[in-house]
Amino acid sequence: MKKRILIVEDEEKLRRVLELQLSSAGFDVDQAATAEDGLRVVDRADLVLTDLKLPRMGGLELLAAIRRQNAQVPVVMMTAFGSIETAVESMKAGATDFLLKPFSLDHLMQVVSKALEVRALRDENRQLKAELGRRYEFDNIIGRSEPMQEIFATIERVAPTRATVLLAGESGVGKDLIARAIHFHSPRRDRPLVKINCTAIPENLMESELFGYEKGAFTGAQTSKPGKFEQADTGTVFLDEIGDVPAAIQVKLLRVLQEREFERLGSNLTRHIDVRVIAATNQDLRAALEQGTFREDLYYRLNVVPLNIPPLRERRADIPFLAGHFVRKLAPDAGCQVESITDAAMDKLLAYHWPGNVRELENVIERSLVMATGKQLDAGDIKLEAAPRPRAANGGAHLLPEGLTLDQYEQEIIREALKRADGNKSQAARMLGLTRNALRYRLTQMGLEA
Repeated sequence: MKKRILIVEDEEKLRRVLELQLSSAGFDVDQAATAEDGLRVVDRADLVLTDLKLPRMGGLELLAAIRRQNAQVPVVMMTAFGSIETAVESMKAGATDFLLKPFSLDHLMQVVSKALEVRALRDENRQLKAELGRRYEFDNIIGRSEPMQEIFATIERVAPTRATVLLAGESGVGKDLIARAIHFHSPRRDRPLVKINCTAIPENLMESELFGYEKGAFTGAQTSKPGKFEQADTGTVFLDEIGDVPAAIQVKLLRVLQEREFERLGSNLTRHIDVRVIAATNQDLRAALEQGTFREDLYYRLNVVPLNIPPLRERRADIPFLAGHFVRKLAPDAGCQVESITDAAMDKLLAYHWPGNVRELENVIERSLVMATGKQLDAGDIKLEAAPRPRAANGGAHLLPEGLTLDQYEQEIIREALKRADGNKSQAARMLGLTRNALRYRLTQMGLEA
């Protein structure tokens, strides 16, 4: 693609000579007698050749205006009033080079070639910096696929705020790592990060674990104890598997999110805290809303910034980079000499469906390293689960009665349950394995609630 050079020179004869020389050298040329005229076309120039002394707006003023309008284009100054001071002033202002009149056409071409070469190098440097700016690794989260790039960008945008984040994704996709990345890239990085696994805490102990208790609040409470939220004050609470929180605790969590206050078990003293909440779930919370097992108001309080992490099978482009990362990370502890993975082994990894996501991939690599004998992991070293990917029988045929959609079939089942229950909604809901609220929601959708 031909380069375009803009000549800004008030002396017509010199302007014409420069145009002929540059055109014969293969350049496209624009010319202007004044700086004002040059500014109108500078946006399409690859290089500007301008006189220092011009009517009205001078060369240095033109240079400053070009930098404001187009910071990338190189500018070469020409002047018959050359001095070291003038050259230094021009270069400080951002000129790429300096030509002292009279100059030979050979010298002109050398300066032009050098200036264009500098521009090409700067453009390449900017491109490389832009590539480096794409986060391929974010606190041990590996990802070159487009979905992961979007997640990295979201982490960088949301981390400096105190906004509540809801991480959704299958087990093993890395929700814990993303929660940690958000915390450690936030202003709270030096404050506590307290993880609460909502599934691991028995329901009868959850309130005391989350909010603490006072001495004598229950049998065995011999001393007062702060809860997880107090421990996280001024920091971050990570509520893992939030969908498993029982209804009674959901009310208290809602209050913490709304009012930033709570009471310990056995106490009437209201305590105020400053915590940022990050929640995670592998469940479909919208389905839980529909079934009445999760509070709608709590859902919307948690879902301020939703972040859906795709399963590994939907971002297979990341598998080679993840596998290589795990080899480098795990090989020293495995006591083996493996340094890389063969193409055949990589093809085997790419073909697998990864129901356990990144966690399963890490386990597979670790197991393979333990059993490997050479310096490369080969296909025979990769031991995958033998269980086939779940498939519908006959490719999905006959799952529904012929001629019915899923919605129509569901509505028929609901009508049948109501018929058998003689219109009693509570009884019909029990037959269907739903809560009464979930059944009422479906009836409303069907237009039958009234």
